[in-house]
Amino acid sequence: SIKDPENPILIEKVEDKMVATLDDDKKITFSGSVEFRDVCFQYPDAEASILDHISFSAKANETVAFIGSTGSGKSTLINLIPRFYDVTCGEILIDGVNISNMKLKDLRSLLGYVPQQGHLFNGSVRENVSYGSDISDDEVNYALDIAQATFVHTLEGGLDYEIVQGGTNVSGGQRQRLSIARAVAKKPLIYIFDDSFSALDYKTDADLRKRLEEVDGTKLIVAQRVATVMNADKIIVLDKGKMLASGKHEELLITCQVYYEIAKSQLSEEELGHAKTR
Repeated sequence: SIKDPENPILIEKVEDKMVATLDDDKKITFSGSVEFRDVCFQYPDAEASILDHISFSAKANETVAFIGSTGSGKSTLINLIPRFYDVTCGEILIDGVNISNMKLKDLRSLLGYVPQQGHLFNGSVRENVSYGSDISDDEVNYALDIAQATFVHTLEGGLDYEIVQGGTNVSGGQRQRLSIARAVAKKPLIYIFDDSFSALDYKTDADLRKRLEEVDGTKLIVAQRVATVMNADKIIVLDKGKMLASGKHEELLITCQVYYEIAKSQLSEEELGHAKTR
């Protein structure tokens, strides 16, 4: 099981900023940059690596997306950041600080994580979105607005509407949008969306990502749909645990055969548009 380090770095909130004090008393204010340095991952007792020497960086406030076929390792990669697993080799840094030197609670306080299946608990919509933090109804409503979850206002009681355990009294897409609203309400430095948009129709997906642009924070998005990732600052293409390519949508259509094939299977000829003919 994942444990806290023996001598964790001190991380505290100073005037709304998260600040780390390093061994030499040097202080770092977190801005949300993420770097993977030569990261590998292998499950204990497994013969093959799931991730093989992955290196990339995401600047603060950048949107970086990960795409690849099923089994390419994209979800495993993103789940290494909250330390659901620990790397087998290499290191993951947030603003230059190795995450394995942070207490889990401190590390996760920097992150807004939305899994593929959003989880809701028994309590009001307000309680599900604010999730223990002391925020105003205006802030809850703003998060719902960004997450395209304004359907809440049509429910009996609005923010006071009681969600049952597991959220079975709302639809799958609504559950997902409430989970995204919860992440937005937290105002994290780094958002992690682990295939969180797949339960949404294309229009809601597009509207939600457009609104997310107005929210501060680094966004890391795992997706299966090219439409979800095509406007990212950087797209990383994974295949069988290896990083095949990284770049913008237009570049990758030309330079990465795997990306082109995924795009070709999902987009119309018109949407592929200026991709060079093969």
